[in-house]
Amino acid sequence: MIREPPPFFHRGPSPLARLTFFALLAIATMIADHRFGALDAVRLSLSVLVAPLQQLAAAPATALGRIADYFSSQDRLLRDNEELKAKLLEYAADAQRAKLLQAEQDHFLSMTPARSRFATDGVLAEVLSYGRNPFVRKLVLDKGLTQAIKAGMPVIDGEGVVGQVTAVGTFTSEVTLLTEKDQSVPVMLTRNGLRALAVGSGKDGSIDVPFMPVSADIQNGDLFVTSGIDGTYPAGLIVARVTAVEKNAAYVFAKITAKPAAGVDNHRFVRILTAARPAAAPPPDARADEKRPARERAPAKGRRQP
Repeated sequence: MIREPPPFFHRGPSPLARLTFFALLAIATMIADHRFGALDAVRLSLSVLVAPLQQLAAAPATALGRIADYFSSQDRLLRDNEELKAKLLEYAADAQRAKLLQAEQDHFLSMTPARSRFATDGVLAEVLSYGRNPFVRKLVLDKGLTQAIKAGMPVIDGEGVVGQVTAVGTFTSEVTLLTEKDQSVPVMLTRNGLRALAVGSGKDGSIDVPFMPVSADIQNGDLFVTSGIDGTYPAGLIVARVTAVEKNAAYVFAKITAKPAAGVDNHRFVRILTAARPAAAPPPDARADEKRPARERAPAKGRRQP
């Protein structure tokens, strides 16, 4: 059996025929897809098959973008954090200043005439420093002779008596605190009107009330105010509150300790009471002697009585 070898050149439709066929097929497919949506299912199937390939091809670019976003967001967060810290410090300083101003305003209001009956004739003074002697508790104020400040004027704050002016300069004055040793103030109990003498202890910022009998009606929490009998402090200024009362029948006097009502170590501003105190009345014996006739008065010293 004789077999013929396959032809060396395959013969079929001409290239022009093939081009025409496929062109017509493509046009027909586009028309069918456009008018009837014949290839929607095919397109959906191809998109499902191609999606993993697209994600794999876009993975390097996506990873680089995420890394760049991570570092840029870190830088942005660091900058924002620094700005927020700076603003927090600024706001904290403003808050502290606002608190200080509010406290000073409240302190000023506590010394205004509407709240203090002794603040009408007074000079507001700022505490500059403590005295030069570290063993003596004194305050140096920014008011002196130029503001008509005189020695002996009482000094108060919004709570009560702070002390007394003891030295005056041209532009400054020195105030000895109420708690300083040997500083005494005539006081009176608001509960029962008992009169006493408050003396600074010179230690731990307390006040002693000496020479009070054991039978005296004094209790913890009682309030002492100035009695006004010394002619220096106006009557009614709050001085101290009783903190301890020790009574022992073996002793004649009770041991009474009080705490100053005024913030002697707290405030920056105080008020110096400049109201002139009325002259003290002469003793009763002197007034009675003045009313008697001249011939009945006691003879002068050195003269012989008839």
